Amino acid sequence: MDSNVFTFLVGGKAGEGVKKAGSVAAHIFSSLGRHIFQMDDYMSLIRGGHNFSVVSTSPRWISSHYMKANLVVNFDKRSCETHMNNIAEKGIMVYNSDEQELEIGVGIPLTSEAEKYPMKNLMYGVGAVAILSAMIGFKKDQLNQIIRSEYPRGIEDNIRFANTIYDIVSPDCGAKFPLEKGDKKRSIIPGNVAISLGAIAGGLDVYYGYPMTPASTILHTLAREAENFGLAVVHAESEIAVINMAIGSAFTGAKSMVGTSGGGFALMTEGYSLAGITETPLLVILSQRPGPATGVPTYTEQADLAFALTAGHGDFLRIVASPRTVREAYYLTSEMLDLVWKFQTPGILLTEKHLSESSMTVEIDLEKSKWAEPKMHKDGDYKRYLDIHDGISPMLFPPSNQIIKWNSYEHDEFGITTENAEMISFMHDKRNKKLETLIEYLKGLETVKIIRGENPTNIFTYGSTYMSVLEALRYGRLNPTTIAPIYLSPLPTWELKEFKNQDNVVIEQSSTGQFTKLLEEKAGLKIRNTIKQYDGRPFDPIELSNKIKEVL
Repeated sequence: MDSNVFTFLVGGKAGEGVKKAGSVAAHIFSSLGRHIFQMDDYMSLIRGGHNFSVVSTSPRWISSHYMKANLVVNFDKRSCETHMNNIAEKGIMVYNSDEQELEIGVGIPLTSEAEKYPMKNLMYGVGAVAILSAMIGFKKDQLNQIIRSEYPRGIEDNIRFANTIYDIVSPDCGAKFPLEKGDKKRSIIPGNVAISLGAIAGGLDVYYGYPMTPASTILHTLAREAENFGLAVVHAESEIAVINMAIGSAFTGAKSMVGTSGGGFALMTEGYSLAGITETPLLVILSQRPGPATGVPTYTEQADLAFALTAGHGDFLRIVASPRTVREAYYLTSEMLDLVWKFQTPGILLTEKHLSESSMTVEIDLEKSKWAEPKMHKDGDYKRYLDIHDGISPMLFPPSNQIIKWNSYEHDEFGITTENAEMISFMHDKRNKKLETLIEYLKGLETVKIIRGENPTNIFTYGSTYMSVLEALRYGRLNPTTIAPIYLSPLPTWELKEFKNQDNVVIEQSSTGQFTKLLEEKAGLKIRNTIKQYDGRPFDPIELSNKIKEVL
């Protein structure tokens, strides 16, 4: 394992402050100028389910967590059993000695010490931070400052408890893992926060959402920021209401966005088709979790790709793009908001739980954000669906002395319902012109990320799996060419032509190989092997590295 990578894993029951301890650890590493990647794993239980947070850090950019941890802190017996195999070589496991006695690891009486305080369940997380601080060589006053800023509720009790645990750990394990400092402190942003901020930077006016893991925190983030940025944020009664309200808002000129996961988007698909025929600019955030139906609500997968590419009934232009990193999620959201308004059509930002709820250190240049600007009507009589060379009709919004008619039925250029055969074909052709216009526009954007390598085999991947692949290649010192399409509909086949007769391998999280099929069908690529994982968990870079070595 890379000696510069340090991984901290903390596990316990839901409600014991596991995720908070992971977040505090991430901020500690960031304060040292180091890069971090934090992944939170939790069951769909409010109380009692096993939760864990794993934070990997390095002075270099790090694009994945590692499941082999240098320091594992377990609050209960179940955590010990679950994470016994997650201890790295020369790593240390700290466990709750009030629950069991083990021959390996360091026992700490967490329960008996926590029982002395009124908020005893939440003290475990404070204890984990104290253990980490002692192990990386922080002084007690540094620990106390962290507790003051991160655990202000019951601050004196928290400091007293943290100091007790620190004093137990320090004699034998103090400064066991001194960490090299990085170059500078960076912001830590979860993927859904990056998506939210990117939408704001792109000119978002209104967001509609019905909570569905893993997209729910977009609703929470935008609600929190609504007053600061003049947003309207609405928690509607259902996903059907969400998409229809968003289409209505777009009619008035409001830049609208909705967010959901697979089951919620299934309810939105009739509305999505409505946006197609009304030529409504609408951005949908589709954050994938395992399906079908309820599936595994709090885990990750990439099995909604085919659904996203073909969602809705009938022929209409669909734009689908997938961010590879948390940083790219920010820029791509603003770019997608701009595209749906430029081309007056619905689009999907397709992501996964792994990106939505994981956090990374990022640097963002606000000047590189896109700003959504529609083509506007200027003079003369207004035709909402005016047929022009590029298929993109100028827009007009109320209030106006002109008639503005959007229509869910097939219609003429004015928006008047028609069943005339010639007009039906005419309007299909009008809408279809936008595809060629879009392709020419996309040729001026980065639509595929290609990292050239010396190995003759190419690795294709997309979305958050890209981060796992990069870290796996770095870990294994492997050097294939890596190709990651950002846009999936239309697929940038013009960028992929050179790989047609080469040796290609795909890495994805779908049991049926949906991404492989897309590349074969649309780009005509020959895929020799597909590395698939579909257990709800993201790839671990060490395990993935071994699988890549086998196929190379």
